[in-house]
Formats: sequence, structure tokens, C-alpha cells
Amino acid sequence: MYTVIERVTFPDLGREQCIALTTFRKTGQGVTTPVMFAQRLGTIYVGTRADACKLKRLRCNERVTLAPCTYSGKVTGAVSAGKARILTDPQECKAASTALAKKYGFMLPLTRTAWRLLHGKARAEEVYIAIEPIAS
Repeated sequence: MYTVIERVTFPDLGREQCIALTTFRKTGQGVTTPVMFAQRLGTIYVGTRADACKLKRLRCNERVTLAPCTYSGKVTGAVSAGKARILTDPQECKAASTALAKKYGFMLPLTRTAWRLLHGKARAEEVYIAIEPIAS
């Protein structure tokens, strides 16, 4: 008898521009943020500021949910469960950066600069997050 192991994958989000990423506080309360992302080999990559609160939440709880959304955060599709990790390996960070740059081109730095100006924030180091699917 053979055991069949089914690989869990995210739905194809290739045409989507943003996902609503929900990270969870210690209390279990979810905090949802619309983020730009790139999907590569079954993993979703997100870039964020090193001072982003979502990183603090991820250090305490790696569980996340995500769903396609508009730039303003209105969810437009099904929610999927995932497990996130903050990338530290330089090669994997480069792969995430390359995937995001390939998908968004000049729009990525333009959007980040506009966000910084709008919120009055100084330029910050970029940190990358990898999200893998889990069975929900």
C-alpha cells in the first residue's frame, strides 16, 4: 500500500497586485495589511520595512492568512492559511528581492517612496518575508 502525500499550494495569484496579509498578535487578534508580493515556486515573498509591526507579530506567531485584495485592502478572493518566516539568508533575500522587482519593475520603488512621503517616514532597511501554504 502506498501513502499519497498531497502538497498544499496557494491558489495562483499571478494576476493579483496585492494581498491582504493578516498577522496575529499575542492575544490572537488579527491585523490585516495590504502588501505587494511575488509568488515563486510555491512561496510568496513580501518586502517590508525593518521597523514594521508585522515583523514583531511574526516573531511571536508565524501563522498568517492571505487573500487577494485591492491596493486599499478590500479582499477580492478566497482566504488561504500560511506559515511565514523572516528571511535572514542573503541568497534567499536576493531571490525575494529579484522576484518582487521582476513583478513590479519601476512601480515598486515608486510606491515605497510615495508611502514614505505620505507617512513622513525616513528610508528604512528592507526585510523580506517568505510565506508557505499550510492546510487550513
